[in-house]
Amino acid sequence: MKAREVPLIAGAYLFEPTPHADERGFFCRTFDADVVRSVGLDPAAFVQDSVSRSVRGVLRGMHLRSGAGEAKLVRCSSGRIFDVVVDLRPDSPTYLGRATFELSGETQAALYIPAGCAHGFQSLTDPSDVSYRIDRPHDPAEDVTIAFDDPDLAIDWPLPVTSVSERDRRAPSLAEVLKHREG
Repeated sequence: MKAREVPLIAGAYLFEPTPHADERGFFCRTFDADVVRSVGLDPAAFVQDSVSRSVRGVLRGMHLRSGAGEAKLVRCSSGRIFDVVVDLRPDSPTYLGRATFELSGETQAALYIPAGCAHGFQSLTDPSDVSYRIDRPHDPAEDVTIAFDDPDLAIDWPLPVTSVSERDRRAPSLAEVLKHREG
């Protein structure tokens, strides 16, 4: 497994495992504490694992948490997703930077998203399973959602959006969220 810095988002890393394939399928290590430590992250910081399953076209995001934020390690364990990260940390050298990835069950790559960054994804297959390792217990009172179709974000989602949650559908604009965070 190797770790690669994400230049457009300071502090973000893509962890790329080495699948070993044969006639049975494949095997790979999807988490390695030593590799995580090698880039200055604490592997013991993750306290919660979650999984979502989405059908093709479903969009989840853009989400982040207020307060201390939430760092997470995201991996598509089955299927394929189009993944987006937006840096919303005012003191970051990549503030308002955006990075996109295609994560898949074939590669098992995991993306580390620092606290203070918004995250969302669209399922490209039917279904897609996404696993999350999160560094703080979830508190719904700290959930922040930004409109996935906000023109200021200008995210070019690859498929027509077939379904979003009511919360995502009613999400405020990036400008509204930033104004609220400053005030």
